[in-house]
Amino acid sequence: MRSVTEKKSAAALSIISNAVIIILKLIAGTISGSISIISEAIHSLSDFLASVLTFFAVMKSSEPADSGHPFGHGRYEDMSGFIEGGLIIFAAFYIVFEASKKIISGASMESETTLGIIVMTIAVVANFLVSSYLFYVGKKTNSISLLADGEHLRTDIWSSLGVLAGLVLIKFTGLEILDPLIAILVALFILKTGFSISKTTLNNLLDGALPQADLDKIETVIKEMKIEGVMSYKDLKSRCAGPEKMVEMTLIFPKDMTIEHCHDICDAIEDKIKEQLGGICSISIHAEPECERCAHSINK
Repeated sequence: MRSVTEKKSAAALSIISNAVIIILKLIAGTISGSISIISEAIHSLSDFLASVLTFFAVMKSSEPADSGHPFGHGRYEDMSGFIEGGLIIFAAFYIVFEASKKIISGASMESETTLGIIVMTIAVVANFLVSSYLFYVGKKTNSISLLADGEHLRTDIWSSLGVLAGLVLIKFTGLEILDPLIAILVALFILKTGFSISKTTLNNLLDGALPQADLDKIETVIKEMKIEGVMSYKDLKSRCAGPEKMVEMTLIFPKDMTIEHCHDICDAIEDKIKEQLGGICSISIHAEPECERCAHSINK
Protein backbone atom coordinates (compact mmCIF):
# COMPACT_ATOMS: atom_id res chain seq x y z
CA MET A 1 0.00 0.00 0.00
CA ARG A 2 2.89 2.29 0.79
CA SER A 3 4.38 1.76 -2.67
CA VAL A 4 1.08 2.76 -4.28
CA THR A 5 1.02 5.97 -2.22
CA GLU A 6 4.61 6.75 -3.27
CA LYS A 7 3.74 6.20 -6.93
CA LYS A 8 0.71 8.49 -6.72
CA SER A 9 2.71 11.20 -4.92
CA ALA A 10 5.51 11.04 -7.50
CA ALA A 11 3.03 11.29 -10.38
CA ALA A 12 1.25 14.24 -8.74
CA LEU A 13 4.57 16.05 -8.16
CA SER A 14 5.41 15.63 -11.84
CA ILE A 15 2.08 17.18 -12.86
CA ILE A 16 2.53 20.24 -10.64
CA SER A 17 6.16 20.75 -11.69
CA ASN A 18 5.35 20.55 -15.41
CA ALA A 19 2.43 22.97 -15.09
CA VAL A 20 4.63 25.63 -13.48
CA ILE A 21 7.46 25.15 -16.00
CA ILE A 22 5.09 25.42 -18.97
CA ILE A 23 3.79 28.77 -17.76
CA LEU A 24 7.30 30.12 -17.18
CA LYS A 25 8.55 28.99 -20.60
CA LEU A 26 5.54 30.43 -22.42
CA ILE A 27 6.07 33.80 -20.74
CA ALA A 28 9.81 33.82 -21.48
CA GLY A 29 9.30 32.63 -25.05
CA THR A 30 6.67 35.26 -25.78
CA ILE A 31 8.78 38.09 -24.36
CA SER A 32 12.04 37.04 -26.07
CA GLY A 33 10.51 35.78 -29.32
CA SER A 34 12.76 32.70 -29.11
CA ILE A 35 11.50 29.73 -31.10
CA SER A 36 13.69 27.42 -29.03
CA ILE A 37 12.02 28.53 -25.79
CA ILE A 38 8.54 28.32 -27.29
CA SER A 39 9.40 24.86 -28.60
CA GLU A 40 10.57 23.92 -25.14
CA ALA A 41 7.19 25.08 -23.82
CA ILE A 42 5.54 22.71 -26.31
CA HIS A 43 7.89 19.96 -25.15
CA SER A 44 6.95 20.65 -21.53
CA LEU A 45 3.28 20.59 -22.51
CA SER A 46 3.81 17.04 -23.77
CA ASP A 47 5.52 16.32 -20.44
CA PHE A 48 2.46 17.68 -18.65
CA LEU A 49 0.05 15.54 -20.65
CA ALA A 50 2.30 12.54 -20.08
CA SER A 51 2.34 13.23 -16.32
CA VAL A 52 -1.46 13.32 -16.27
CA LEU A 53 -1.54 10.01 -18.14
CA THR A 54 1.00 8.58 -15.70
CA PHE A 55 -1.09 9.62 -12.72
CA PHE A 56 -4.16 7.99 -14.27
CA ALA A 57 -2.20 4.84 -15.15
CA VAL A 58 -0.73 4.51 -11.65
CA MET A 59 -4.19 4.92 -10.12
CA LYS A 60 -5.73 2.33 -12.44
CA SER A 61 -2.90 -0.20 -12.42
CA SER A 62 -2.92 -0.31 -8.61
CA GLU A 63 -6.47 -1.68 -8.62
CA PRO A 64 -6.71 -5.41 -7.83
CA ALA A 65 -7.72 -8.00 -10.41
CA ASP A 66 -11.45 -8.37 -10.98
CA SER A 67 -13.85 -10.39 -13.13
CA GLY A 68 -13.33 -8.02 -16.06
CA HIS A 69 -9.54 -7.98 -15.69
CA PRO A 70 -8.56 -11.33 -14.12
CA PHE A 71 -4.87 -10.70 -14.79
CA GLY A 72 -4.93 -7.26 -13.15
CA HIS A 73 -4.66 -3.74 -14.60
CA GLY A 74 -0.93 -3.54 -15.27
CA ARG A 75 -1.49 -2.92 -19.00
CA TYR A 76 -2.69 0.60 -18.16
CA GLU A 77 0.91 1.52 -17.33
CA ASP A 78 2.16 0.07 -20.61
CA MET A 79 -0.49 1.99 -22.54
CA SER A 80 0.44 5.18 -20.69
CA GLY A 81 4.12 4.69 -21.51
CA PHE A 82 3.31 4.05 -25.18
CA ILE A 83 1.25 7.24 -25.42
CA GLU A 84 4.01 9.18 -23.67
CA GLY A 85 6.48 7.96 -26.28
CA GLY A 86 4.10 9.17 -28.99
CA LEU A 87 3.81 12.57 -27.34
CA ILE A 88 7.59 12.89 -27.24
CA ILE A 89 7.80 12.03 -30.94
CA PHE A 90 5.06 14.56 -31.77
CA ALA A 91 6.82 17.28 -29.76
CA ALA A 92 10.08 16.59 -31.61
CA PHE A 93 8.48 16.90 -35.05
CA TYR A 94 6.68 20.08 -34.01
CA ILE A 95 9.93 21.67 -32.85
CA VAL A 96 11.61 20.80 -36.17
CA PHE A 97 8.63 22.26 -38.07
CA GLU A 98 8.64 25.56 -36.19
CA ALA A 99 12.43 25.92 -36.26
CA SER A 100 12.52 25.20 -40.00
CA LYS A 101 9.89 27.86 -40.63
CA LYS A 102 12.01 30.41 -38.79
CA ILE A 103 15.13 29.49 -40.77
CA ILE A 104 13.28 29.70 -44.10
CA SER A 105 11.46 32.93 -43.28
CA GLY A 106 14.52 34.50 -41.71
CA ALA A 107 12.41 35.95 -38.89
CA SER A 108 14.55 37.61 -36.28
CA MET A 109 14.50 37.20 -32.54
CA GLU A 110 14.16 40.09 -30.12
CA SER A 111 17.28 41.00 -28.20
CA GLU A 112 15.85 40.09 -24.76
CA THR A 113 17.48 36.83 -23.68
CA THR A 114 18.11 37.36 -19.95
CA LEU A 115 14.63 36.24 -18.89
CA GLY A 116 14.94 33.16 -21.09
CA ILE A 117 18.28 32.24 -19.51
CA ILE A 118 16.79 32.54 -16.01
CA VAL A 119 13.70 30.48 -16.86
CA MET A 120 15.66 27.73 -18.60
CA THR A 121 18.02 27.49 -15.62
CA ILE A 122 15.04 27.06 -13.29
CA ALA A 123 13.59 24.42 -15.64
CA VAL A 124 16.84 22.43 -15.66
CA VAL A 125 17.11 22.36 -11.86
CA ALA A 126 13.42 21.58 -11.30
CA ASN A 127 13.32 18.78 -13.88
CA PHE A 128 16.52 17.24 -12.53
CA LEU A 129 15.08 17.04 -9.02
CA VAL A 130 11.66 15.76 -10.11
CA SER A 131 13.01 13.22 -12.63
CA SER A 132 15.48 11.86 -10.07
CA TYR A 133 12.60 11.31 -7.66
CA LEU A 134 10.52 9.64 -10.39
CA PHE A 135 13.40 7.29 -11.23
CA TYR A 136 13.86 6.48 -7.55
CA VAL A 137 10.20 5.63 -6.97
CA GLY A 138 9.84 3.98 -10.40
CA LYS A 139 12.74 1.58 -9.79
CA LYS A 140 11.65 0.94 -6.21
CA THR A 141 8.09 0.03 -7.25
CA ASN A 142 9.01 -1.35 -10.71
CA SER A 143 6.61 1.15 -12.33
CA ILE A 144 7.22 1.39 -16.07
CA SER A 145 4.88 4.39 -16.20
CA LEU A 146 6.89 6.42 -13.67
CA LEU A 147 10.15 5.40 -15.33
CA ALA A 148 8.81 6.56 -18.70
CA ASP A 149 7.71 9.84 -17.15
CA GLY A 150 11.14 10.25 -15.54
CA GLU A 151 12.79 9.57 -18.90
CA HIS A 152 10.46 12.13 -20.42
CA LEU A 153 11.61 14.77 -17.95
CA ARG A 154 15.24 13.75 -18.38
CA THR A 155 15.01 14.58 -22.08
CA ASP A 156 13.59 17.94 -21.04
CA ILE A 157 16.74 18.56 -18.99
CA TRP A 158 19.02 18.02 -21.98
CA SER A 159 16.83 20.01 -24.32
CA SER A 160 16.62 22.84 -21.78
CA LEU A 161 20.41 22.81 -21.41
CA GLY A 162 20.75 23.04 -25.18
CA VAL A 163 18.38 25.97 -25.36
CA LEU A 164 20.11 27.61 -22.40
CA ALA A 165 23.51 27.30 -24.08
CA GLY A 166 22.04 28.76 -27.27
CA LEU A 167 20.57 31.75 -25.45
CA VAL A 168 23.90 32.45 -23.77
CA LEU A 169 25.71 32.32 -27.14
CA ILE A 170 23.11 34.56 -28.76
CA LYS A 171 23.40 37.04 -25.93
CA PHE A 172 27.16 37.37 -26.37
CA THR A 173 27.54 36.84 -30.13
CA GLY A 174 24.28 38.09 -31.61
CA LEU A 175 24.07 35.04 -33.92
CA GLU A 176 20.29 34.63 -33.98
CA ILE A 177 20.45 31.67 -36.39
CA LEU A 178 21.67 29.57 -33.44
CA ASP A 179 18.18 29.71 -31.93
CA PRO A 180 16.36 27.52 -34.52
CA LEU A 181 19.43 25.36 -35.19
CA ILE A 182 19.75 24.38 -31.53
CA ALA A 183 16.01 23.74 -31.42
CA ILE A 184 16.36 21.22 -34.27
CA LEU A 185 19.32 19.45 -32.63
CA VAL A 186 17.35 19.16 -29.40
CA ALA A 187 14.37 17.78 -31.32
CA LEU A 188 16.48 14.99 -32.81
CA PHE A 189 17.63 13.97 -29.34
CA ILE A 190 14.03 13.98 -28.11
CA LEU A 191 12.92 11.91 -31.10
CA LYS A 192 15.38 9.12 -30.25
CA THR A 193 14.06 8.91 -26.69
CA GLY A 194 10.45 8.86 -27.87
CA PHE A 195 11.07 5.90 -30.18
CA SER A 196 12.92 4.05 -27.41
CA ILE A 197 10.04 4.42 -24.94
CA SER A 198 7.44 3.45 -27.54
CA LYS A 199 9.40 0.35 -28.55
CA THR A 200 9.65 -0.93 -24.96
CA THR A 201 6.02 -0.37 -24.05
CA LEU A 202 4.73 -1.69 -27.38
CA ASN A 203 6.67 -4.90 -26.76
CA ASN A 204 4.81 -5.32 -23.47
CA LEU A 205 1.43 -4.53 -25.04
CA LEU A 206 2.05 -7.19 -27.69
CA ASP A 207 3.03 -9.76 -25.03
CA GLY A 208 6.69 -9.70 -25.97
CA ALA A 209 9.07 -11.83 -23.92
CA LEU A 210 11.13 -10.51 -21.04
CA PRO A 211 14.60 -9.14 -21.91
CA GLN A 212 17.20 -11.80 -22.68
CA ALA A 213 19.07 -10.88 -19.49
CA ASP A 214 16.02 -11.88 -17.43
CA LEU A 215 15.57 -15.12 -19.38
CA ASP A 216 19.23 -15.96 -18.76
CA LYS A 217 18.70 -15.45 -15.02
CA ILE A 218 15.72 -17.82 -15.09
CA GLU A 219 17.77 -20.49 -16.90
CA THR A 220 20.60 -20.07 -14.41
CA VAL A 221 18.20 -20.66 -11.51
CA ILE A 222 16.93 -23.84 -13.17
CA LYS A 223 20.48 -25.10 -13.73
CA GLU A 224 21.34 -24.45 -10.09
CA MET A 225 18.48 -26.76 -9.09
CA LYS A 226 19.88 -29.67 -11.12
CA ILE A 227 21.44 -31.03 -7.95
CA GLU A 228 17.96 -31.20 -6.42
CA GLY A 229 16.65 -33.38 -9.23
CA VAL A 230 15.56 -31.07 -12.05
CA MET A 231 16.47 -32.83 -15.28
CA SER A 232 15.45 -30.32 -17.94
CA TYR A 233 12.84 -27.71 -18.88
CA LYS A 234 10.65 -26.75 -21.82
CA ASP A 235 7.93 -24.32 -22.91
CA LEU A 236 9.49 -21.34 -21.11
CA LYS A 237 7.20 -18.35 -21.68
CA SER A 238 7.34 -14.84 -20.26
CA ARG A 239 5.72 -11.44 -20.63
CA CYS A 240 5.23 -8.10 -18.87
CA ALA A 241 2.09 -6.23 -17.88
CA GLY A 242 3.10 -2.84 -16.51
CA PRO A 243 5.35 -3.48 -13.50
CA GLU A 244 4.37 -7.13 -13.31
CA LYS A 245 6.41 -9.95 -14.85
CA MET A 246 4.80 -13.28 -15.66
CA VAL A 247 6.66 -16.55 -16.22
CA GLU A 248 5.44 -20.00 -17.27
CA MET A 249 7.49 -23.15 -17.76
CA THR A 250 7.49 -26.94 -17.65
CA LEU A 251 10.11 -28.75 -15.56
CA ILE A 252 11.12 -32.37 -16.13
CA PHE A 253 11.71 -34.58 -13.08
CA PRO A 254 12.73 -38.24 -12.59
CA LYS A 255 9.82 -40.67 -12.90
CA ASP A 256 10.27 -42.01 -9.38
CA MET A 257 10.30 -38.60 -7.64
CA THR A 258 7.33 -37.98 -5.35
CA ILE A 259 4.81 -35.23 -6.06
CA GLU A 260 5.65 -33.64 -2.73
CA HIS A 261 9.36 -33.46 -3.57
CA CYS A 262 8.59 -31.97 -7.01
CA HIS A 263 6.33 -29.37 -5.40
CA ASP A 264 9.03 -28.36 -2.90
CA ILE A 265 11.56 -27.89 -5.71
CA CYS A 266 9.10 -25.83 -7.76
CA ASP A 267 8.46 -23.58 -4.74
CA ALA A 268 12.21 -23.09 -4.26
CA ILE A 269 12.64 -22.20 -7.94
CA GLU A 270 9.77 -19.70 -7.77
CA ASP A 271 11.37 -18.00 -4.75
CA LYS A 272 14.77 -17.81 -6.46
CA ILE A 273 13.33 -16.36 -9.69
CA LYS A 274 11.35 -13.74 -7.75
CA GLU A 275 14.53 -12.83 -5.88
CA GLN A 276 16.49 -12.48 -9.14
CA LEU A 277 13.91 -10.58 -11.20
CA GLY A 278 11.67 -8.77 -8.72
CA GLY A 279 8.22 -7.46 -9.56
CA ILE A 280 6.92 -10.93 -10.38
CA CYS A 281 3.15 -11.14 -10.60
CA SER A 282 2.96 -14.89 -11.07
CA ILE A 283 5.09 -17.91 -11.87
CA SER A 284 3.37 -21.00 -13.20
CA ILE A 285 5.39 -24.23 -13.20
CA HIS A 286 4.10 -27.49 -14.64
CA ALA A 287 5.93 -30.65 -13.58
CA GLU A 288 6.30 -33.64 -15.92
CA PRO A 289 8.12 -37.00 -15.62
CA GLU A 290 11.20 -37.58 -17.76
CA CYS A 291 10.74 -38.76 -21.34
CA GLU A 292 12.90 -39.21 -24.43
CA ARG A 293 11.59 -36.02 -26.07
CA CYS A 294 12.28 -33.70 -23.14
CA ALA A 295 13.69 -30.42 -24.52
CA HIS A 296 16.33 -28.01 -23.27
CA SER A 297 18.42 -30.37 -21.21
CA ILE A 298 20.19 -28.37 -18.52
CA ASN A 299 23.33 -30.39 -19.06
CA LYS A 300 24.21 -28.22 -22.05
